[in-house]
Order: sequence, then structure tokens, then C-alpha cells
Amino acid sequence: MTRFKVVAALLAALAVTGPALAADPDPQNWAAVEEEATGQTVYFHAWGGEPRINAYIGWVADQLKARHDVDLVHIKVTDTSGVVAQVLAEKTAGRDTGGSVDLVWINGENFAAMVRHDLLMRPGWAMVLPNWDYVDTDGKPTVLTDATLRIDGLESPWGMAQLVFLHDTETLPDPPRTLDALADSVEANPGRFTYPQPPDFLGTTFLKQLLLTYAPDRLALDRPVTDAAFETAAGPVFDWLDRVTPHLWRQGKAYPRSVSELRRLFADREIDLAFTFNPSDASAAIADGELPESVRPYLLEGGTIGNSHFVAIPYNANAKAGALVVANVLLSPEAQARKADPDVWGDPTVLDVAGLPDADRARFDALAEDPAILPPSAMRPTLREPDPSWTERLEAAWTARYGAR
Repeated sequence: MTRFKVVAALLAALAVTGPALAADPDPQNWAAVEEEATGQTVYFHAWGGEPRINAYIGWVADQLKARHDVDLVHIKVTDTSGVVAQVLAEKTAGRDTGGSVDLVWINGENFAAMVRHDLLMRPGWAMVLPNWDYVDTDGKPTVLTDATLRIDGLESPWGMAQLVFLHDTETLPDPPRTLDALADSVEANPGRFTYPQPPDFLGTTFLKQLLLTYAPDRLALDRPVTDAAFETAAGPVFDWLDRVTPHLWRQGKAYPRSVSELRRLFADREIDLAFTFNPSDASAAIADGELPESVRPYLLEGGTIGNSHFVAIPYNANAKAGALVVANVLLSPEAQARKADPDVWGDPTVLDVAGLPDADRARFDALAEDPAILPPSAMRPTLREPDPSWTERLEAAWTARYGAR
């Protein structure tokens, strides 16, 4: 049983709880929130698989300590569903205060599960944060929805993401720009393409790109999956995979386990293409010497899957005021500009840069143009994530078909 299935089983057995606790801080009284946060320690459960991101969170921790006397402790996780299980286990045990998770980096099916069973701090708080005024809700509507669900202030947007493909202009100047063309290329060049093994996040994202591209009715993906809908929509996905699998790297008998391993194979020129869910990832990897300077990003014709990612506060967090201060700092123009810098992280901002005060807009203007970063004008339509229920079905079907070899 997968970890997410364990979470789902626990959720099914758990009754929905009532309203927020009376002691919760009121973000509309921000001065009181900052006063209460002073001296608190915030345990931030966030993916720890990327050194640049870890270093950025360390910088945020330094700013919080110096400016707000808040200690931020990064609890590095590999699978956010495990954090959901942790909060859920505490709720099952009646631990409604003093929880071990104060803030969690989250989106997708994990957010949907926590919302469905009231595992998040209520009422909605994100849109009351002082720095929410800078968020680009018009130009980046994905900051208001997560896996087809409205966030309703239960989580605060932190950054943007979109599936971007990478090619080396020296070895593959004209890469395939559709999934049909990619299948032709894989057949013609055996062993030169692969993808991370689901349920790795990037591997699952690639499966969802296939789903969105080939589904006969894309609107059906906005609704919870049914057996009939899955058979119809996923059939073309597995037709594509059946066609290419024998021609993948290592004949599809083994897969890279992470984006880092995929990038290494690409850097060593064992494979011709890589992909990432961070449009600035190639630039940062080039700067770190992980990829050659001849690598360039591109999007598939017709667009690629994208979303926003968020931070959320569990209903039983021990340091809620501190977590609110952290979420607000993460939305500040200074923190967002540093995060967008490809030399730091390269994660696209959720802010409306054009609407920022001059001094803050200058932080973004100072970011040098980089040929390894796609300009906003080149970012073709973003394809909306399918309903979260499709993710587990895709992963389970993939594992049953290709996982045991």
C-alpha cells in the first residue's frame, strides 16, 4: 500500500471536525500576530531534495530571526503525503493543539485531502496577509486554485511552476516539440530518452502531461475520476507509453528516481532530453556547472502543465502566529525577487511585478536576462492540473503496467 493510500484510508475513517480553535491568531490584527510570533519556533516541513532550495530557506530563516525573532526550522521531507499522514495521526489521537507541523509546503492532492477533512487552519487567512496586496491574481489565476479547488485563503501562494523541456543545442539543435514527435524520436533513437519513475513528482507530472494532451475530453479531467472516465482518458496515455517503453533508456527496465538523477543523465549526454517543473532550472544548473552552457529550455506546442505551489498551516500547529509571519515574509518582494534569481533558486514569482513600488520592482528588473530562461512571452498557455483523484489512479496504473520488471 502506498503512503498516499495509507493517508486516504485514515481520512476515510476520520470524521470532519468543527470550526477553528478560539485561540487562533487573527491575521487582521497584524501587530498582535507579530507580537505573539516573537520568540516562536516554526517547524517548516518542506521538500529537501534540492540544495538551492534548502539554501534559500536558510536565507529566509536568517531574515526571520534578525527581523522578527522567529526561528525557522526546515524539516526536510521527501514525500509531502507523509506530512499529511503525520497531521492526520495527531488528529486521530486527539492532539488538537501543540502539533508538530507549523507550516507545510503543499499543493495538489495533499491540499485537497487536508481541505476535505479540515486539517488546515481556518478561517482562510492567506488573503489577509499584508503582502497579499502584491499577489498577481489577474495575470496568474493559478494562485487562487490548487488542483481545481479554490484555495479560499487556506494556503498562501509561494511560487509558480510549469513543465519545461531541456535540450542541448550542440547535440540536438531541433528537439521534438510535440509528444507525437517525441515518440517518433524515441523509436528512432533507442536509449536516448527517459523520465523519473512515478510516483516521483516529476515523473507523475509527465504522465499528467500525456493525459492532458491525449484525453478526448479535457473537461472530464476537472471532475473526480471514475472507472469509465479513466479507461477513456488514460487509454491513449498507455498506448503512447507502450509504444516508447521498449526504446527508453535501459529499455524501460529501470528509471531515474529523481529530477537530479534525470539531470545528471542529461548532463552526461546519456540521454538527449530532460525536463523540469521550474522554468528557471536550466539557468541555475548551468550557473552551478551541472549543465553545459549550450542547454536551452523550450515548451511543447499547445502548452504544458503548470500550477502554483503554496504554504499552509495545519489546524493544530503549535506556532500559528509565527507561521503567519513566515508566510507573509515568503510573499515579500524582497524574498520573491531573491527566489526568482536563477543564481539562488530561479522559482518564478507570484507577484504582480508591474504593480510593485519602484524600489521593489527594481529588484526584479535587476535580474539579468538569461538565454536559458524562457521569457514570459514564450510561455505558451498553461494547462490546468487535472482533479487530484486522477493522480493516484495514474500512478497505480503505471506501476502495475511498468513498475515491476
